[in-house]
Amino acid sequence: MRVITFFVVGLTVHVVFFLSIFDIYFTSPLVHGMTPQVTPLAPPASRLVLVVGDGLRADSLFTLQNGSSRAPYLRSVIEERGTWGVSHTRVPTESRPGHVALIAGFYEDVSAVAKGWKENPVEFDSVFNESRHTWCWGSPDILPMFAKGASGDHVHTHTYPAEEEDFASTDASRLDSWVFTQVKSFFQSARSNSTLRASLLEDKIVFFLHLLGIDTNGHAHRPMSQEYLDNIGLVDSGVAELVSTVEEFFGYDGRTAYVFTSDHGMTNWGSHGAGHPSETLTPLVVWGAGVQRAHRVTEPQPYNDGYLQGWKLEHLRRVDVNQADIATLMASLIGVPIPVNSVGVLPLLYLNNSDQFKAESMYTNAIQVLEQFKVKMMQKKETTLSFLFTPYQLLTESKQAEFIRRARILIQLEKYEDAISLCQSLISHALEGLVYYHTYDRFFLGCSVVLGFVGWTSYVILVILKTHASLNRRPSLLKQIPSHTLARLCMCVTAVITVFLLIQRSPITYYIYCLLPVPVWYSVLKESGTLTDLIRSAPSLPLWKCFGYFVLVAFGIELLVVSFFHRAMLTVGLAVLSLWPFLTGLSGKAKFRSVSWCLGCLCLAAFPLMPVVGREPNIHLVTCAGLLTLFTSACYLWSSRQRAPLHLSDRQQFITQMLHVAVCAYVPSLTHSSLQQKQGLPLLNQIISWATLASSMLVPLLSSTRLFHRLLSIFLSLSATYLLLSTGSEALFPPVLSWLMFVWINIEQEAMLAQGVSGRQELSTIDFSANIDITKIRQLKLDDIRRSYFFVFFIITAFFGTGNIASINSFDPASVYCFLTVFNPFIMGGLMMWKVIIPFIIVMCAFETIQVATQLSSRSLFLIVLVISDLMALHFFFLVQDYGSWLDIGTSISHYVIVMSMTIFLMLLSVVTHIFTSQRLILWRRPKMHFP
Repeated sequence: MRVITFFVVGLTVHVVFFLSIFDIYFTSPLVHGMTPQVTPLAPPASRLVLVVGDGLRADSLFTLQNGSSRAPYLRSVIEERGTWGVSHTRVPTESRPGHVALIAGFYEDVSAVAKGWKENPVEFDSVFNESRHTWCWGSPDILPMFAKGASGDHVHTHTYPAEEEDFASTDASRLDSWVFTQVKSFFQSARSNSTLRASLLEDKIVFFLHLLGIDTNGHAHRPMSQEYLDNIGLVDSGVAELVSTVEEFFGYDGRTAYVFTSDHGMTNWGSHGAGHPSETLTPLVVWGAGVQRAHRVTEPQPYNDGYLQGWKLEHLRRVDVNQADIATLMASLIGVPIPVNSVGVLPLLYLNNSDQFKAESMYTNAIQVLEQFKVKMMQKKETTLSFLFTPYQLLTESKQAEFIRRARILIQLEKYEDAISLCQSLISHALEGLVYYHTYDRFFLGCSVVLGFVGWTSYVILVILKTHASLNRRPSLLKQIPSHTLARLCMCVTAVITVFLLIQRSPITYYIYCLLPVPVWYSVLKESGTLTDLIRSAPSLPLWKCFGYFVLVAFGIELLVVSFFHRAMLTVGLAVLSLWPFLTGLSGKAKFRSVSWCLGCLCLAAFPLMPVVGREPNIHLVTCAGLLTLFTSACYLWSSRQRAPLHLSDRQQFITQMLHVAVCAYVPSLTHSSLQQKQGLPLLNQIISWATLASSMLVPLLSSTRLFHRLLSIFLSLSATYLLLSTGSEALFPPVLSWLMFVWINIEQEAMLAQGVSGRQELSTIDFSANIDITKIRQLKLDDIRRSYFFVFFIITAFFGTGNIASINSFDPASVYCFLTVFNPFIMGGLMMWKVIIPFIIVMCAFETIQVATQLSSRSLFLIVLVISDLMALHFFFLVQDYGSWLDIGTSISHYVIVMSMTIFLMLLSVVTHIFTSQRLILWRRPKMHFP
């Protein structure tokens, strides 16, 4: 197979394997076609006011400060006339998923991950949609999505410009002041607007206030800052004034219910997205019409988290809920149908109503969840052969009817407690059944993907042995099998699979996952003669050495897998790698390089031990990293002035790049100082930052293609950008990593010399742009497996060395403040991703250099890397779980996605790196210079 063809086929196979995870684990759980369910009894409230303090932590609201509350009005509600508790959110703790759970009653459709939690590709129902009218005020990032999903035009939104969401703002609390002012003006205008007043006096009305100031201040100044805490006080006084305005407008009719809560919390370092308690525990305070008043208790409450004592609220009943339960509660209070996709369970302890109302409301809740289960079951039953269909045993059709009949009879007999208990049991079974049918095809699809995985990895190994290893070539039995016989066999298998999927009316993607293994295994069987060649060559191979390498690589792969869960394992791995020259005898032939290798590994080993998140910005370390970059660059230029003399224009370019690095080392300090003084982002700093980013991939192409000259230019260019994206110790990572890569390149030359490889070329004379002498390309040796493993290990170290990309909250938004401060998740995410990619490029360039210096085909080394990556990916595929905490589930999936993305990414990055190192842009002609 030609190189380009192999690359395209390999890329296609990995893209399919990558996308398979979205059909297996990221499919939408939502179903449609259910009948909305509403409690038949009159509701206790005519209208509901929902106030969401975006980014507000439970402890920030409930904790007393010097014996007094920073939110005195809400504290008085908790102690006198309302019910309170903690709302438990789920991962990802982001604004959109949190609001979807609050208002629609289900946890974010994971298929929306590809849209950055901004849009949902599947339409869904919400309390707003079921209301008669809903008026919303707040952020342009949140409100439009519920108006867009509503049927009709009864959801009215009022938003401020997106530019107002500026982390560098002097006072982000003005966003919340804007909302309260707009609401007050709205009710004032309604007094003179008869049409609007008539609409407001109807029932089933919702008012929604989205307060973003707390979240913005938390990102900019941290949740323990005075700005964040003062913003809570502002919100509290705003809520007090809001209640007064609403009650006065409606004549204190006692028909208004109030809900105050948050979409997610925030870590101490100002981020959110993962599953830390500071992110998942949010406050919930409910009061007004139909709500249970404050209930004093004397006995210990069933909560062992210690918060009650810390908050001085142990004497008041605490009622915790899951975030989706709030949507069901709001629907019950104002008498609108429960959102049809809601998985929330009505928290009865919040209701102050008759036992009959509670029983009827719980019965409605049970029927609403059961409707989803029925639709899901029928969908699966219609697309599965009858003899293969296995129904959910705890809730068969006969058991469903029996549950409903018994619940109805109990309500008629006024045995409300028994009816409520039965309905809660029905809801529990229905929710479990929804998961059962949602994951019905998971095992079948998983087996297909694993079969394709194993086939592809086997094929790559056979290709390596056939084209890059010295084996005894003799005719084998398998090679004599006619190819047309294999082709017919594969066509028969394809036909059987296709007919089976057609009968089951499976989606198009199922055909891809199930049919892909067929051509893959066809290719394996065609190349299986190579396996016979390996067996026949075994007597001439150093079997003990091969076995030793196999054990070491297997252990190394397991170490890399464990490092995804425990970053400290990278430190262990680097400590072991530091001993490599001493264990192999290279230290006796290259003492200085061996010592440099050891020190480089140990210095790099310190970074995985540093905290991923929670670090306070330390701009002085960024400046030190810039000085270290300049020092190492100057040392190299001074030491290589004789071995690799520079042309005048190259010398000028390096000096210019070094001056640029010096400027970029100072810009973060200037920006940080300006933001601390609340003077905003200086325009000059922003221009320098964006210009540096834009030129980072072009400037190196202007330098000489001599090996170390080009590598130095790449290092300086990427380091300048990395400094602008750094806030602390991570800025030291690229200089240390580059130092180790420089030593790796040099010490591999010594390893080649120790192996007795002839025709070794001096590193200083190698030119990336020179045509490769095909006659000098050698076959693979066992040591090349070690080189490939080193590369994969350094790639993983570059990935996790300064942060865990598998965790959403491992990134500090302050990293991008040199570029922008106005909230823009896609630009910010892109900049943070580029920060992750920069160490990748440094490692990839070193690997490209080693391929050239060791006279080895880049394809052969990359195939070994591909096998190692695929074995890791297969390992993570089996570690994907759909049980345990949501954080565990999300982490296991993200690990597989990361490894699969890495394999695809390395394929593309290898091509980009080759261009990056070997191509040159000539802006002007100059006389040729001859090197001795």
